[in-house]
Amino acid sequence: MNFIKTFLASVLGTVIGLFLLLFILFVSLVSTSGETEPHIRSNTVLTLELSGGIPARLADDPFRDLIETTPGDRLSLELLKNNLEKAAADDRITGIWLKVNRISESWGNLETAYHYLNEFREQSGKFIYASTDDLGMNENAYFLASTADSIFSPPQTYFEFNGFVVQTSYYKDMLDRIGIEPEIMRVGSYKSAVEPFIREDSSPEHREQMMSILNSTSGTFVSAVEDRRNTPAGRINELMEEIPENSVEWALEAGLIDAIAHPHEVEATLRNRLGLDDDADIRTVSLNRYNRVESGSAGLEESGGGNRIAVIYASGIIIPEPVGGPFSNDPVITASNIRESLEASLDDDDVKAIVLHIDSGGGAVSTSELIWGHIREAAEKKPLIAYMGNVAASGGYYIAMGADTVMASPNTITGSIGIYNLMFNSRELFNDKLGIDFSEFKTHEHADMALMNRPLSESERRALQRSVENGYETFLDRVAAGRDMTRDEVHEVARGRVWTGTQAREVNLIDLLGTLDDAIAVAAEKADIEEYGIVTYPERKNIMDMLFRSTGARVSGWIRSLVPYPDDILTVEQLMKHNAGKNWALLPVNYTID
Repeated sequence: MNFIKTFLASVLGTVIGLFLLLFILFVSLVSTSGETEPHIRSNTVLTLELSGGIPARLADDPFRDLIETTPGDRLSLELLKNNLEKAAADDRITGIWLKVNRISESWGNLETAYHYLNEFREQSGKFIYASTDDLGMNENAYFLASTADSIFSPPQTYFEFNGFVVQTSYYKDMLDRIGIEPEIMRVGSYKSAVEPFIREDSSPEHREQMMSILNSTSGTFVSAVEDRRNTPAGRINELMEEIPENSVEWALEAGLIDAIAHPHEVEATLRNRLGLDDDADIRTVSLNRYNRVESGSAGLEESGGGNRIAVIYASGIIIPEPVGGPFSNDPVITASNIRESLEASLDDDDVKAIVLHIDSGGGAVSTSELIWGHIREAAEKKPLIAYMGNVAASGGYYIAMGADTVMASPNTITGSIGIYNLMFNSRELFNDKLGIDFSEFKTHEHADMALMNRPLSESERRALQRSVENGYETFLDRVAAGRDMTRDEVHEVARGRVWTGTQAREVNLIDLLGTLDDAIAVAAEKADIEEYGIVTYPERKNIMDMLFRSTGARVSGWIRSLVPYPDDILTVEQLMKHNAGKNWALLPVNYTID
């Protein structure tokens, strides 16, 4: 019987091994085969589908690239910029058709996308038409649609134009009910990352900074609509206070859109603009397809003369080691991946300067300090500009202090200079509610400090609080050195306070406001070069890289992807699972402005 079991197991293992080998060979062949450059005919319209998120750069996902070649655009700011530059120079591209619906992206990236679209229209002289579908537009989508020459919406769809809101969840009552007591150590009255666990509503400090961010967002939106729709700001704010019964007809009457039209009617308008007969087909090309067109084919001359500016994308939470499966698209920042990109940039003699694109709400203080050191070292060898995208706060701001120059967009979330430590005492939950008891065996008094079944002692609390305070002082020192300020000057604008990019410039936390293009131009100026190309890091991983990651991480990632966790539960879970005793420089909340 044992022989049969062993034999069957061997046969099964051999079959699985052969299957995996064939699969890997298939994937390898497909990934190396490539696709031919598409032929673009004259009088073609580039279609851009804008919905959901628009990250600065797409995460590696070669499996999706293999399987999905046409349905839906995988859009990022990097792709948008590159393809709009090609389309502006390409005589075969007559204009752009924006197909927009509800967009959930943050305002730092939205501002950049708006800039790219506006720049295309103004510099190329080509048209932009925008339309939506049965999902309709929210303010984020309308902000980008406002760059168009004309905006169309079908009847009966939803047009959201009622202002901006941020909702924060609070867990104190829930934790009280289940018997978990938070153990909080922090510095900074504005450092509200721990507030959801100790309060049932917002503190005055948190409300102050949140309203400041919302007002800045609203101001940016109103200014754009005022400029593009020729409507006074006061009137726009009045419209946002109304609650229309039929939002699309109301939007048309208010001059916010140009026509109520079904898709075939929008196509008729496009035919007229393109000079086509009523029954002629409109030549269109999707972003995914147009992305395969070479710059030279589009009429965009290569420049640089061998000189390069390296753009390093640093996105996600700052942690000591990467987590998740190999097919996880969740970006993280580690000291090792930043060092790897910096070393590649420094070793390349053609790279004359570096731009570090930061999009992070922070993370572990210890990792932030290591990354700061790597950036500071690199900045001593080549000009290094830190550009803040959606958010560069807490640890994200910390690492920026290693750069020569710090830049942000007007609505970048930044600052939040503060430290906290969060632990949980679950004695009541385990002992009283669940009936679980524990026995500890320890060699020294504080060996069990990280366990969750007892409160901290006074001496342990004092030690952890001093650790947080020491981390805060180091943070202040890094900022003071990077910004040429005194410790007290930094402390005055620190204390965990979150600022917009515009506000950060006013209090000297950044040097300049602008776009990523502006940051690249500053880097070129500091490197004393006029012509240059762009190289990006980290380098893209292919399918073979993804396949040969650790089996354990792969299985863990697959299992986790099958479980539909709500965001709020994930937030609690992540903070309760973090390394006890580790200090964090993390943004107060995840900002989603709707």
